[in-house]
Amino acid sequence: MLLFNRIPMPVAVCDASGAIILANPAMAAEWGETSGTLRGRNVLELFRPEEKTQVLRIAEAVRLRHRSRYPVAVHWEAADGVRRHGELTAEPVSDTVEAVPGLLVLLRVLGEECAPAPAPAEAATAAEARILALLAGGATTAQAARETGLTRDGVTYHLRRLTERWGAANRTELVARAYALGVLVPGVWPPAA
Repeated sequence: MLLFNRIPMPVAVCDASGAIILANPAMAAEWGETSGTLRGRNVLELFRPEEKTQVLRIAEAVRLRHRSRYPVAVHWEAADGVRRHGELTAEPVSDTVEAVPGLLVLLRVLGEECAPAPAPAEAATAAEARILALLAGGATTAQAARETGLTRDGVTYHLRRLTERWGAANRTELVARAYALGVLVPGVWPPAA
């Protein structure tokens, strides 16, 4: 049992119907649980096969007492909320040839789906775009204030709002994000919104 718990690969022992009898900590970690809490749960509740026919093939092989490894492409949502995919290998095992075999289930994690792209940043207002264009052209806060008819504090206010909204570290990053988001037109001098 101690060796079973130290295997770094997620492993479980199931009965012929797929109910978990024993799971190692690596398997339980995929679900953010302890080994004992997985006992009695069906493997197919945890993992979704890519093709349902693979599961039927394994069930038939176990019924006929065939002794082979049966890989199944699966996906699941892990405890950390990340959708993963991998290969679940079921291998029939028993003490005697006549006994109904149980299943030794090994999980090989092959990858994760990319996180969804962050929501696009809110576009800049006309005043914010004008200030960004002036900054991209090298204007200071005072010059941007004169050009836009705002006070220096008004320009600073708009820049602070953009910094928070876009998660920028400084003015240079604000200008770069303005180009990346299409707020400023690339290839035009002087910069234009």
